[in-house]
Amino acid sequence: MTTNILEMRGITKTFPGVKALSEVTLEVARGEVHAICGENGAGKSTLMKVLSGVYGHGTYDGDIVFEDEVVEFKDITDSEAKGIVIIHQELALSPYLSIAENIFLNNEVKGRGGLIDWNRTNHEAQTLLHRVGLRDNPTTKIMNIGVGKQQLVEIAKALSKRVKLLILDEPTAALNDEDSDHLLGLILHLKEQGITSIIISHKLNEIKKIADTVTVIRDGKTIETIAKADVSEERIIKDMVGRDLEHRYPEHTPNIGEELLRVEDWTAHHPQDTSRVMVDNVNLNVRAGEIVGIAGLMGAGRTEFAMSLFGQTYGSRISGKVFKRGQEIKTRTVSEAIDNGIAYATEDRKTFGLNLIEDIKRNISMASLGKLEKFGLVHDNEEFKVANEYRTSMNIKAPSVLVKTGKLSGGNQQKVVLSKWIYSDPDVLILDEPTRGIDVGAKYEIYTIINRLASEGKGVIVISSELPELLGICDRIYALSEGRITGELPIEEATPESVLKLMTMEKPR
Repeated sequence: MTTNILEMRGITKTFPGVKALSEVTLEVARGEVHAICGENGAGKSTLMKVLSGVYGHGTYDGDIVFEDEVVEFKDITDSEAKGIVIIHQELALSPYLSIAENIFLNNEVKGRGGLIDWNRTNHEAQTLLHRVGLRDNPTTKIMNIGVGKQQLVEIAKALSKRVKLLILDEPTAALNDEDSDHLLGLILHLKEQGITSIIISHKLNEIKKIADTVTVIRDGKTIETIAKADVSEERIIKDMVGRDLEHRYPEHTPNIGEELLRVEDWTAHHPQDTSRVMVDNVNLNVRAGEIVGIAGLMGAGRTEFAMSLFGQTYGSRISGKVFKRGQEIKTRTVSEAIDNGIAYATEDRKTFGLNLIEDIKRNISMASLGKLEKFGLVHDNEEFKVANEYRTSMNIKAPSVLVKTGKLSGGNQQKVVLSKWIYSDPDVLILDEPTRGIDVGAKYEIYTIINRLASEGKGVIVISSELPELLGICDRIYALSEGRITGELPIEEATPESVLKLMTMEKPR
């Protein structure tokens, strides 16, 4: 037997008009953690869908060799029967079923007469939960646990199928640091038990931490496979984008003008528990041509502040004042906020930022339909023209503005979100995690767009969990902790240590 558990040879996959994979090769050693890197649209997820049977045999060219045997999977049931289990970025769990029911869905524990044995189901689920480090009761409904725990349920579900090769597609994209660390530790623990893992991730620091081998894919082709000892972020990035990125952030020469927006004594309480203060007497401002960052740990209140300010879409008992060019304005509704020149690009673009089943054209126009109105109707030709202009200027990679946004990569979806808000012609844009879940090449494009907006005299507020990102693109940074502004630093004085110190400052008790 070879030391490889998996070989994929000359895999080619074509969709109408697009060659997604071209002669891709992949070798995965038994018992290793193998990372696959590449920009959005490079073909990573397509390759894993070929491997797992989502794209069945006959829909692609090339061979899959698993445990020294050429395999031909008709569907995902075939691959799971061999011990190959994929966990997609969009988790496949039913929120209304219990943890145990989800673990054994389509793989039920049956007793006499073919009926489900619920005692055994819950007992075996409890054993699997113990293996993944989850202490919740197996009868708990999925809707009542967080996304970090849901990831662990997915892994428990894979273990119930006697997994040999576990595929994880962006497993930490929606997790906080604590949940991410736990999940990465679990992958290493499973490795000790002989389980091989393939992980797709944009987070290069995580890859360096856990991967034994890294394969980089670009434009549907294998670029190279790198052993752990030779892995560096610079090498991976060069392979991914086809060029050196000596500077992760584009040059930015600020031309800062008058104060555009000032927020005074802004306070918001929890929407259900009105005794909990989530945003505590926040005061901040942003000037024309300025990029202002808001740094804070998970739960610091950054998104709560932004949403409570933008049409009071979060919170209760909201108080405080908002000034635009020195004049007090109201932002009690989304319409009021937009009419007063404020835009908010949400951190959750798939749920709140886009209509994924609508096309690019309609997503770009949806916040500004009044600009396209003629005799009470949307002027279709003008809408098409506007969307095409943004497709070109924002470099949205799609053959037409009639493509559904759900078909786009994360970076291109984010460009559609930005196009929507830029078309509304705001003076101030609040960008919440604008580069979350997108690759380094697309990040650079987003940073370039942010710089362009500032150069046009707009005020930009960037909320980000990535401190290097804020230090790389901002002119000034506020730190938020427990809902309070704990400090403000011009970029010349901001260092990782100085900002982190402010981010971890506790509220006086």
